[in-house]
Amino acid sequence: MSELLNDLKRFSACSIHRVVLTLNKPLEVVSVPGGPDGDWPFELQVRRNESPLGFGENHNRALSGAMEDFVCVLNPDIRLSADPFAALVATAAQTGVGCAYPTQVDEAGRVQDSERALPTPVALWQRRALGQSEKRLDWVNGACLVLPASVWKQVRGFDERYFMYCEDVDLSLRIRLAGWRIVRAPVQLIHAAQRASGRSLSHLVWHVSSLLRLWTSSVYRQARQLPPMASIPAGTERA
Repeated sequence: MSELLNDLKRFSACSIHRVVLTLNKPLEVVSVPGGPDGDWPFELQVRRNESPLGFGENHNRALSGAMEDFVCVLNPDIRLSADPFAALVATAAQTGVGCAYPTQVDEAGRVQDSERALPTPVALWQRRALGQSEKRLDWVNGACLVLPASVWKQVRGFDERYFMYCEDVDLSLRIRLAGWRIVRAPVQLIHAAQRASGRSLSHLVWHVSSLLRLWTSSVYRQARQLPPMASIPAGTERA
């Protein structure tokens, strides 16, 4: 997290007004040079949870009462090599856009599969068992999202009934069902994705539970009638 803070300080001093850093575990230690009152080019607020909360609940608390025109959902494992936020805000400010997102690459510069098809059982089987790439785009992952604050408030942020998984699927679908577009901005950043559900039994249980909640939700039933955000041209599927 300290690396991301330093990246924000180095590259995005002119684009950011306020950063909320949530320490999710009671004993979590993060090096913040100079502390919250240090020489930061933005207001830095550090909040410590008494017990761990989910991804969605943490962001809902962090962005509650935000007075800025745009808000950003940001994973701690994001790294920057330039300022992405000017382009993200410019994209999110376009008429009809409810959410902007960047292209995500790994540490080797390979484009990640952050744009996904609606996770139907068939689509998951094709992806997981058959190794087929996405052919259409219905939602984007929540590692980095910029929204007009008015849209964030309209959709009421994340649904906190999801824990660790599918919060971003649900949020993307609700933004689109509210009549807004989700648009990729012409910028990229680095995301060191963990993919914990493939290694941890508890994460796998959370993942399956969230999928079951999604599949039985009214949001999912309505979203199945939505057209795709886009189709991926042949030969350009993500690795």
